[in-house]
Amino acid sequence: MTPMFTPEPQPFPAPKVFIAAVGEAMTEMCGEVADGLLAHAFTTRRYLHEVTVPAVQRGLQRSGRDRCEFQLACPVFVVTGDDDAELMLGAAGVRKQIAFYGSTPAYRKVLELHGWGDVATELHQLSLQGEWDAMGTLIDDEILDAFAVVAPTDKLAAALQSRCDGVIDRVMPSFPPALSKPTVTRRTARVASMRSCP
Repeated sequence: MTPMFTPEPQPFPAPKVFIAAVGEAMTEMCGEVADGLLAHAFTTRRYLHEVTVPAVQRGLQRSGRDRCEFQLACPVFVVTGDDDAELMLGAAGVRKQIAFYGSTPAYRKVLELHGWGDVATELHQLSLQGEWDAMGTLIDDEILDAFAVVAPTDKLAAALQSRCDGVIDRVMPSFPPALSKPTVTRRTARVASMRSCP
């Protein structure tokens, strides 16, 4: 190899390698060889507890590592606002996002774990017809609450902590696309100033 492809040793540690995964086989492989897992936003606390974390643990056991040597990073859908109108607007956008992911056959197992396999089937059929707005109406409050942290701005930090504590090491809040950049910046700063997920 030329020197260009074989650089001299650097005084910095090797960068951490995170791998994205949803299914059990890929998640297990992450636990075995990666420094961390990038989970999908289309997940629930129950799916993380019952599927993701056990798969990571199996991989870690194969490589002889402890959980403290591994980081689980996860985007989390957030519905928030300073009043009911803002909460409703945010919820409408997040319902559509959840519906879009729920229509994907590869993510069906997440819905099936909660007994929502029929919803996955209907979402997929509507997606083939291009009925994007109609898909959002299938995401009722129970499904919304399972996939998203829904809380007014002043209670958002505590709600995020409740959702993430003990499961997610690195949280990436995902705000509804309808929110303006200044609004997201303001709310992010407000959450950062409070105690949030570790």
